[in-house]
Amino acid sequence: MTMTPYLPGPGDAVAYPSGMLCVDKSVTLGPVPYGFHVPQTTLFENLEISARRFPGKTAIQFYGNAISYAALLDEVERLAGYLQQACGVGRGDRVVLFSQNSPQFIAAYFAILRADAVVVPANAMLLEDELRHIVTDSGAVAAFAASELLGQIAPLVGTTPLRQVIAHSYGDALTEEDLGGGARLAIPDWARQRARDVPLPAGVVHWLQAVAAAHRPMPHRSTPDDLCMLPYTSGTTGAPKACMHTHRTVMASVAGSQLWRCSHAESSFLAVAPMFHLLGLQNGINGPVYVGGTIVLLPRWDRRTAAELIARHRVTFWAAPPPMLVEFFAQPGIESFDLSSLGCVVGGGAAIPEGTARLMKERYGLTFVEGYGLTETASFIIANPLAAPRNGHLGVRTYGVDARVIDPATLEEVPPGEVGEIAVHGAQVMLGYWNQPQANAESFIVIDGKRFFRTGDLASVDADGYFVMRDRLKRMVNASGYKVWPAEVEAMLHTHPAILEACVIAARDPHRGETVKAVIVLRPDAGSVGADEILGWCRSHMATYKAPRIVEIVERLPRSATGKIAWRELQEKEMEGGALPNLKG
Repeated sequence: MTMTPYLPGPGDAVAYPSGMLCVDKSVTLGPVPYGFHVPQTTLFENLEISARRFPGKTAIQFYGNAISYAALLDEVERLAGYLQQACGVGRGDRVVLFSQNSPQFIAAYFAILRADAVVVPANAMLLEDELRHIVTDSGAVAAFAASELLGQIAPLVGTTPLRQVIAHSYGDALTEEDLGGGARLAIPDWARQRARDVPLPAGVVHWLQAVAAAHRPMPHRSTPDDLCMLPYTSGTTGAPKACMHTHRTVMASVAGSQLWRCSHAESSFLAVAPMFHLLGLQNGINGPVYVGGTIVLLPRWDRRTAAELIARHRVTFWAAPPPMLVEFFAQPGIESFDLSSLGCVVGGGAAIPEGTARLMKERYGLTFVEGYGLTETASFIIANPLAAPRNGHLGVRTYGVDARVIDPATLEEVPPGEVGEIAVHGAQVMLGYWNQPQANAESFIVIDGKRFFRTGDLASVDADGYFVMRDRLKRMVNASGYKVWPAEVEAMLHTHPAILEACVIAARDPHRGETVKAVIVLRPDAGSVGADEILGWCRSHMATYKAPRIVEIVERLPRSATGKIAWRELQEKEMEGGALPNLKG
């Protein structure tokens, strides 16, 4: 099936769709321009250009160690040369990136792109079997991995297409002075580990060896229409599937979002959202490097250190999921930190609680600017304008985006104010799912001669053109910004020898927003297996964010007239706080 997305041609400007941005002309969008020209360059060239413009400028701040753009580019060139000359990585080959936030993550990301290869970001919480699917499905031939994750990926060398792993230790990006307390920051033990502390299994070479080899890459040959990334997302059918993004689709999102949010070379970005996720990748790497800003890096969430970094490095921009912001602004002593540099706080997945929104506004003059995007849309597609944000609203259509609310059954556009499924068309929409013709056929439709992606999210549009989330057409649990697809968790649960049937739903959680709950029927011969034992099994077989936090064992599950498990009935009762229906006897 030929996938033909909407793409601007060379030199074309992308603007708001005529008559579709805002119905009420009294709503001001402030400094947001009408349109912009999508750069006709690759993502690697963003780094190359910024390094030429600002060679001595700090690209990354990491626990006190300032890494310049020139130093970052040099390391990228050496690693790209190693990929090509030592690992045999060719144009279009896939390379896995398996790590927590770190300078090495950023350098590896650009090295893969510099080598004309395709980045396959993998969630650092994945276990071996989950990672095996991604490596096998993508056909990845090489990988960058953090040393503490080698146990999950090293067994895949030789048993999958994977031929070579380059391992990094976070502590090697720190100076002896930083590690000795010079940074005056709480550096966790796992971030202090150095190369000398890590024994390497077969098929693994250390990062420092790869850099020291000093290989130089061949000329950069990628074009804007080459694949650059295969981020994996799950769905209703179980196994995760990859979204095919080109340099052009990602660049449309990156360049548009930075213009929309008025970022520039003097902007400083707190990068704490996981970079293997599009929220962190776009806002913590691609955006800052595109404008030549500084990335203030925090590998793992620590609210106290986050406050210290914002105050010390005068952070201006922060992309964070609402639960992170709630915890940050509720911490004891937060009023003692100078947060006056913060000018833009953005995120998505949920509205921010009223109490936190009020505190941010009254004490710091900050407004949480909600946006809406998917892995399939390279994150940025609908967003609130900085000059007119509305809490609880996804925002308005951004540059070149045609977003409509349609009837899921008839595919006809519904009137303003009525609920339907969001369908989106724009330059940042992926080409399609990797090797998934059936999923592509189900996910894309043509309206007025244009190709739209069906998001599976239900919303309405108000009189001013702002989208408001209403419900989900697809089953999904949103736990602290991580999307968990019940079908995938159910498939794993069904491999447990004591489980006959399982239905996974969302349960309310005061910290995570939602958490994963499994309603389970045991096999007649299961014996004395209990909920605690199943919870422990889940933690050892699934990534932490996917593993159920709650297990309820019942005698039977409710079913529809056609015999299917009535998951929606269970979900509605759970959210209402009532007893689960028809589960006994």
